[in-house]
Amino acid sequence: MDKNQFRIESDSIGEIKVPVDAYYGANSVRGAANFTITGRVIHKELIIGLAEVKKACAISNFEAGIMTEEVKNAIVQASDEIIEGKLHDQFIVDPIQGGAGTSANMNANEVIANRANEILGGKLGKYDKVHPNDHVNMGQSTNDSFPTAGKIAALKLGARTLEELKKLHEALLEKAKEFDPIIKMGRTHLQDAVPIRLGQEFHGYSSVIKRDIDRIEKALDGLRVVNMGASAVGTGINVDTEYLKVIVPNLNKVNNLGLVQTDDLVDGTNNLDGFAFLSATLKTAAINLSKMSNDMRLMASGPRCGFGELNLPPKQAGSSIMPGKVNPVIAEVMSQVAFNIIGNDMTVTMAAEAGQLELNVFEPVLLYNLYESIETLGNGVATFRENLVVGVKANVERCKQLVDGSVGPITAIVPHVGYKNAAKVAKIAIETGEPVRELVIKEGLLTEEKLNEILDPFAMTEPGIAAKHLLDK
Repeated sequence: MDKNQFRIESDSIGEIKVPVDAYYGANSVRGAANFTITGRVIHKELIIGLAEVKKACAISNFEAGIMTEEVKNAIVQASDEIIEGKLHDQFIVDPIQGGAGTSANMNANEVIANRANEILGGKLGKYDKVHPNDHVNMGQSTNDSFPTAGKIAALKLGARTLEELKKLHEALLEKAKEFDPIIKMGRTHLQDAVPIRLGQEFHGYSSVIKRDIDRIEKALDGLRVVNMGASAVGTGINVDTEYLKVIVPNLNKVNNLGLVQTDDLVDGTNNLDGFAFLSATLKTAAINLSKMSNDMRLMASGPRCGFGELNLPPKQAGSSIMPGKVNPVIAEVMSQVAFNIIGNDMTVTMAAEAGQLELNVFEPVLLYNLYESIETLGNGVATFRENLVVGVKANVERCKQLVDGSVGPITAIVPHVGYKNAAKVAKIAIETGEPVRELVIKEGLLTEEKLNEILDPFAMTEPGIAAKHLLDK
């Protein structure tokens, strides 16, 4: 693109210079100049979502008999090129922008109009054959086209992140099976509690990820409800009645996302709770993943002077000064992803709350943060699975050593000797370091045979054993 040559375009503000071979126009140039906020441009999936909306609108307006076939075909071809990934460099507006997304919408309208004019033999910037407002934006407002494109982008990004979460769920289940025979100490308050199987812990991790998957799927389904046809405030002003009937079905033909038209176009235009709900589910997943990462860092701490129950895959040198040190960098980055998502959710929350009356104008910053949360969650989960979960190993001997040396198994003896006697043994064991097993026998509380039965490692990690012995008594 020749940045030294310009054409002159005009809008309601006045005349403005536009690079001579640019496919964008006056509105895009003003938007780019006014909103130099992030140094980035709108997300590529939002660009594609806008193109899908414009394509469906052109088809619907043609079917309603208010757009010629020639103009429709040109808009469809231009939109298809953008959907395929072309002309994305012509989208120049910042993702955080005033105007409720008008700059992004007009950027799409101008690029599609200019390319459609070119297809029909016209010149860039003339708009004599296809106009950004009169044709590409026909039957629309930014207030229905932009949020609909925003939902389309979120649905596509969300599907990819869900796939990563499902892969993680399966990987955790595999580890749960692998680790099921391994007994380790369970801990509450960071203090020794009672034995647990390592496989049980990993199965618990898989269960919480499954709930996260279910929550995110439900939230994404809520975004399939769109307000196309609402126009400016939900009343459908300047919208043809036939167009209103076919716009969402035609949009589904374009992207096959299962979109449905909202029953209340006013509600669909002024409320962003669906986005806020999705963000909340992402935050919840991030919290769970960070907690899981912290657990694994603790169990892998050491390797000599910590818990040392897990061996995480070594991924990189851990120190510029301490030779041989290997840090749990994958677990650490998963927590940092979570911190970022939690912060993004606050922005989404404030943006969803801050709208007034018939429109929430803060959708641009909401989408910017929401998309970042969706993508970073998926990316974080992918590296967590690939670089940590699938390669994590159990230090079996260390797990056994800690169980054998712990006072925790005394809890299993309580139903047989009473709480007071068990507490006495526990206190002596802590003070002297003598094993619980030896002390119980020395105190004459149980026979060795009975004690072996009670302290069977697997019996202590399943319900019902103690209750059965109480019944026997």
